[in-house]
Amino acid sequence: MENKSDNFVVDISPDGGFLQSDWWTKFQEATGKKNLNIKGGAFWRNIIEHKLPIAGRYFYIPRGNIFRIKDTDVKNYLNNLIELAKSSRAGWIRIEPSSQEVLTLIKKNTKLPIVKAPHNMQPKELFIIDIMKSEEQLIAEMKPKTRYNIRLAEKKNVKIFISNKKEHIDRFCDLVEITANRQGIKPHPRNYYQKMFAVIPEKNIKLYCAEFEGPASTRGDDRSSTRGGDVIAANAVIFFGDTVTYLHGASDDRFRNVMAPYLLQWKQIQDAKKNGAKKYDFGGVKTEINEKSRTDWSGITHFKQGFSPSTKAIEFPGSYDIIINSRRYFVYRTLQKVKHFCYYYLKKL
Repeated sequence: MENKSDNFVVDISPDGGFLQSDWWTKFQEATGKKNLNIKGGAFWRNIIEHKLPIAGRYFYIPRGNIFRIKDTDVKNYLNNLIELAKSSRAGWIRIEPSSQEVLTLIKKNTKLPIVKAPHNMQPKELFIIDIMKSEEQLIAEMKPKTRYNIRLAEKKNVKIFISNKKEHIDRFCDLVEITANRQGIKPHPRNYYQKMFAVIPEKNIKLYCAEFEGPASTRGDDRSSTRGGDVIAANAVIFFGDTVTYLHGASDDRFRNVMAPYLLQWKQIQDAKKNGAKKYDFGGVKTEINEKSRTDWSGITHFKQGFSPSTKAIEFPGSYDIIINSRRYFVYRTLQKVKHFCYYYLKKL
């Protein structure tokens, strides 16, 4: 690791910890957000300051509260955090406790109200698999359909390569927009991904591309001059500590029959093993499916679980807000309710 803070984060984080890395902080700064830090002998926290219209600024502490439960003065940590929030005029602090135990500990050590946030900033469930097994065992433990689709992609002559070149990042951004339109969601703007690859070191972020030379090109003049086929799917992958994380993925649905996303994930897992990683993080899933999440999450959850059906997702409590300024927080929650009402009302029109 590059520094002691990253070592501390890796040692104690339940999910790999890259959201608390120094280079993730630099990336957030590149997107225009202010970053702060609070640290002590047994805790470390990078803090992202968000600003909202009308409601003002708030603190967001990504994924977990990085401290050693048994040997830190939690009250001192919280007091320092709250004083920093007050001096920065933050209306509330959004936290993501790593466990119910940590959430209970936080509640016991502050008199300020702590409430469930209106939405989770990060997935409540992560699907992380053990990749210290042999490749043969990993393949054997997959669902038969997942194994079949990996082999099908190979037979279809899908080729996987890594490239952080501008042309391939641009193609990835194109695919993100295609995927977002297909799923009816709003993606990050293109410059978000461009800055991500520009700021984060290449050894820590890699763009995996799936190339396919089908019967007809769909990219026209956009075709790479150095390769023979179309990039039909691409994934942004994070290498940090002993965990490799599938961060963002996108694909062109016109080529779904060649099963490129399956081969991409398998190649990423193989490279993670070669890099010495112990865990591969597929990112968010939703194992408790209701009618709303059935459409949004069932497909992606089924896809990820196919690589290790015996692995159980890691569940976090979700996002919680420590309220510093009750009036501003009331304004924020009211605006959130109005926003959601308008969204669902207009959706029905």
